[in-house]
Amino acid sequence: MVQDLLEEWNELSTEFKDLEAVNKIYTDKLEELGSFQNNVLKQLTHQKYRLDQISKTLKDLKKKGGAKEQTEQLENDILKRKIQLQGIEQTLPKKNGIYLRIILGNVNVSILNKEEKFKYKDEYEKFKLVLSIICFIFSLLNLIIIYRPLELCHLFLLVWYYCTLTIRESILKVNGSRIKGWWRLHHFVSTVAAAILLIWPENKAWGLFRYQFLIFNGYISTVQYLQFRYQQGVLYRLKALGERHNMDITVEGFHSWMWRGLGFLFPFLFIGYFFQLYNAYTLYQLSFLPSTTWHVPVLSAFFLFLFIGNTVTTIMVIPNKIQEKMKLQYNIMSQRLSSQFLINDDTESDSTKQD
Repeated sequence: MVQDLLEEWNELSTEFKDLEAVNKIYTDKLEELGSFQNNVLKQLTHQKYRLDQISKTLKDLKKKGGAKEQTEQLENDILKRKIQLQGIEQTLPKKNGIYLRIILGNVNVSILNKEEKFKYKDEYEKFKLVLSIICFIFSLLNLIIIYRPLELCHLFLLVWYYCTLTIRESILKVNGSRIKGWWRLHHFVSTVAAAILLIWPENKAWGLFRYQFLIFNGYISTVQYLQFRYQQGVLYRLKALGERHNMDITVEGFHSWMWRGLGFLFPFLFIGYFFQLYNAYTLYQLSFLPSTTWHVPVLSAFFLFLFIGNTVTTIMVIPNKIQEKMKLQYNIMSQRLSSQFLINDDTESDSTKQD
């Protein structure tokens, strides 16, 4: 029995030596990776500096009006090179922003693997879906049952949800997401608004606003579910097409099939925005009640701010998307016409040969 144990121990010791050897190679590769990253970063910085210098000189040449064809070609080459450098930059770790440094310190949150980036973005969307469903259930329960601890649990969940979103979106930003600054600011403001709702005392003003807010929250949860369906469709189809920027919240590269989803989504979004305006108006009216606390006018201002920001940002997106759609249709028509001309030329050449 003891002999068998000794044999197992010797076998395990041999395997441990193999483990040590593999681990040594692994640690050496990690150090080598760090040196390669620093080398690439230095060369990338050098390329950007030289490109800036060339761009400035090119602008001076264009003002003088000399060699138009060459300057235009060089300008296009510089633009292509900047896009290539952006692609290289995506493969390097980035420093955390101020917000992440406050929350997490100097922990490196860069995701270098494309598949892992996609998984993180996918988890982010699923997280929003799960929390939206939970918030919707809480809204229904609070509409049916008037119980203060249940209300506070709902409001605390909203504070935690929006606060977590700000952290997750900051990590997405570090990893190359082109999320618009407004949507990040929107979630920061929503966190503060939810915290004010949490500490709002149970008084007459809250009783008058309670049902309206619960209906609003239930509607927003429904819209977030629709957004999840749209974003997941976009994300998976872009991955299937091999698009590079699969970390995007709002996709910049536009395809015709994206417009159909957005066209369906826009009416629901604008109803939610005008619901925010209605909340701001209701709270403004409630602020004149004798027993009103400071929470009411502050929340009114927050809802008005969110309405203006959401509406303006979404309206600015529409003409850009229409323009991109028209460009896409134009490119498709150009490709069809060029291919048709090629077919005609081939048939004519064939007939000439026969003659």
